[in-house]
Amino acid sequence: MEKYQYVMFIEKTKNYNKLTKVALERHIENLRKLDDEGYLDKCGVFKKYPGVAGMIILNANSYEEADELCKREPLVIEGFATYSLKVIQIADRENNYLY
Repeated sequence: MEKYQYVMFIEKTKNYNKLTKVALERHIENLRKLDDEGYLDKCGVFKKYPGVAGMIILNANSYEEADELCKREPLVIEGFATYSLKVIQIADRENNYLY
């Protein structure tokens, strides 16, 4: 069985340096909600990658579902960031690392 995850790269806009504490709190609340709903696998910030703030790895049933989750990210809604969404096919012991 093929397994996929969806990786949201959060990309800084020119307004990112104006990020407020309140906006950051809304972002954290969104992460909590994604976690509570079972969508969040991992997330984190990037250090020393200009223009990229971080990433969120999502467990979703489809690219379209993952894209909808990305669109509800407060940093995106409020113009502090944009995103790019990538699909990764999972290679693991269960599928013999796609061999």
